[in-house]
This record gives sequence, structure tokens and C-alpha cells, in this order.
Amino acid sequence: MRNVILALILALGLTPFGSWAETVTTRNGGDVFLMGDTVLSELNSQGDAFVAAETAKLGGTSLGDLHVFGFDVSVGTDIAADLYVAGATVDISAKVGSDTSAAGFSLRTTPTATTDGNARLAGNTVTIDGPVVGALLVVGRTVILNASVGGDVRITANSLTFGENAKVGGVLSYSTPKQITVPEEVAAADRVRYSELDFDGEWHDWRTVMPRGEMPVFPGVASVFGAFLISVLFFMLLGALALGFMPKRLETMRKQINAAPGRSMLLGVIGLSLLFGLVPITAMTIVGIPFVPINLLAIIVVWMLGYALGGYAVAMYVWAALGGADSPNSTTRILLLAAAITIVALFNFIPFVGWVVNFTLVLIGIGALTRAVFARFITDIDPALDADMTEINR
Repeated sequence: MRNVILALILALGLTPFGSWAETVTTRNGGDVFLMGDTVLSELNSQGDAFVAAETAKLGGTSLGDLHVFGFDVSVGTDIAADLYVAGATVDISAKVGSDTSAAGFSLRTTPTATTDGNARLAGNTVTIDGPVVGALLVVGRTVILNASVGGDVRITANSLTFGENAKVGGVLSYSTPKQITVPEEVAAADRVRYSELDFDGEWHDWRTVMPRGEMPVFPGVASVFGAFLISVLFFMLLGALALGFMPKRLETMRKQINAAPGRSMLLGVIGLSLLFGLVPITAMTIVGIPFVPINLLAIIVVWMLGYALGGYAVAMYVWAALGGADSPNSTTRILLLAAAITIVALFNFIPFVGWVVNFTLVLIGIGALTRAVFARFITDIDPALDADMTEINR
């Protein structure tokens, strides 16, 4: 599922810069990247395809892997390789030449959907109407299997139902709160394996393997270094995506930070205050309580983006001050970002000063994001006032 995570990072990384009324298409080699509020496309990709949108309805063909992330997703593309999908509502009618990996609150494969390899599906409600040649793995609250599966099937669900077209060629292993009767036409009794789904028991088993001792336990050097390395790689990936999809917008925000860092910091305070203020205000409306977790997630995402953008701006400023090229290539920019993140992380070992340095980077980065959002929605705060001032100046 790492490719689904990649698409997720892509979508989250582009969200704070405002909505896109039109589809933005970028090609790199044989790969194609599409982004927009609504993406309706007949793909013609010679390599891998990446799609991030609020609503995505895809057809056409893809000779490589297809990665899709959105809220409402419908995939009918003929895919020669693997399919990776994540969304709230996911409908798959695609012909997949290899494996299918999909996750969604409501997930369904239609009868026209075929997977020549293995399928891995997860969701609240998962309906499988499309046949799978290989093995099938499903995790969901409500699972409906109504298609043929050539290989083994493993299902974990609170509710499991078999349709009239369900047939398992291999071993059927399922976990539910209570054992159900599996029709003979689905799988013979000697090919059915059942295990009780008991969350309390699973939690008890997990606690027995947890390390015991006094807490808190300070992590070892290897753990700290591993976490640091993963963080640096994550920010390098984030920087690569931003440089690949929006180099001009990124350069504009960087120049705005360098031109007026104090203004960026002030705007960062305003933007971060707005995000934190939305949490209690949304909760006070009662009907907005379900959106509180979304607000908290937005704070985390914007915080990380601001940190990366602030580090990138500082790195480029230092690079220019040392006589570096005005427009280095993308590889150099990513390495500069990694170096900045590494150096700033070392400041954390200095009490108080480290926090101030890191938080300053976050504020100036969020300030640039806030300015981009304001510029998107507020083109001129008071045009009438501008007209009056023009008359006075005359």
C-alpha cells in the first residue's frame, strides 16, 4: 500500500494551496500526473499514472501502474499493471492486468471489473462483484462477496455475506464474531477455515508481547536515528512532489519569504490561529463535531508543509549567500532541503533555542501558505476604497 500512501501525500501536500477549477496535467517521461477538483479523463499513459482529485472518473488505458486518491472515485481504466486506489467512495470497473489494492469507506468492484492478479481491499462496506484470478484479501465492517476468486480468500469482517455468484477456488479463511454457514457452491467444507473475531482477546494477546518495565523508556540510538532518517526521507519526498508539480508556485512563495520574512511570520501566526480556532468553533456548532478530527488533521498537515517550506526557503537563501547558482536543478534543491532539515533538527538538542528555531520555520512556512490561500480567495479586499484613494491622490 505504499503507493496509495504516496498518492495520499500528494493530495494532502497540494490541498493548502487552494482548489483547482481546472485539471492540471503534468507529464514526466512516460508518467502522467493529473490534479483538480473534478478530474474526468480518458487516460492514455505509456507509464505510471497518478491522479489526485475531489471527484475522479477515469477511463482509457494505462500501460503502467495507476494511483488514484480522492473523495469520490470511479475507475474504469484498462490497466496493464497494478491499481492503487484510496477514497471515501470508490467504484472500480477497471480491467487490471496485475494486482488491485483499494481502500475506501464504501468500496465496490463491479461485475465488469477483473483482476488478473491478487486483490487487497479494505473499507467500511466492501462489495466484490468483480472476479479475481488470484488471491483475495478483504478487511471491512460489512463484506459482500459476489464474484469468483481463483485463489485463496481471507476475509475479516463484522458481517460477511455471499452472493449467488460467489465461488472460491482455493482455501476460504474468514474471521467474524460468529461462525456462519458457507454455501457448498462457494467453497467445500474441507476448504473453509474459521477463526473467531475477538477484539478483546486480540488486545490481550498484544499486551503479552509488549515490553515490560518502568515507563517512560528513553529510545535507543538506533531508534532515534531510524526515526530521523525516515523524517528526512519523508520531507525529501514531499519536496520532490512539490518541485515536480508546482515549481513556479513554490518559487513564488520562497521569494515572498526571503523578501519579507517578518510578514510571513505574522501571516503564519494568523493562519495557525485560524486553524486552531476552528476546532472549538466547529465543536460549538454541534453539527460540526464530526469535522473536528478533520480540523486536527489539517493542523498536522499544514504544520508539516510549513516546516518543509520554511526549511526550503532558508536553505535556498543560504545557498545563494554562499555563491550558489540562482536556479539549481531539482536534485540540488532536494539535497539542500535535506541538509536544512538535518541541521535544524540538531538544534532540538539545544534547550529552548531549538524549539524557537523550529517553530520560526513553521511560522514563516505557514505564512507563505496563508498568503497563497488569501490571494486565491481575496483578489482585492476593497476595490471601492482603492478608487476613493485614487481620487484623493489626484
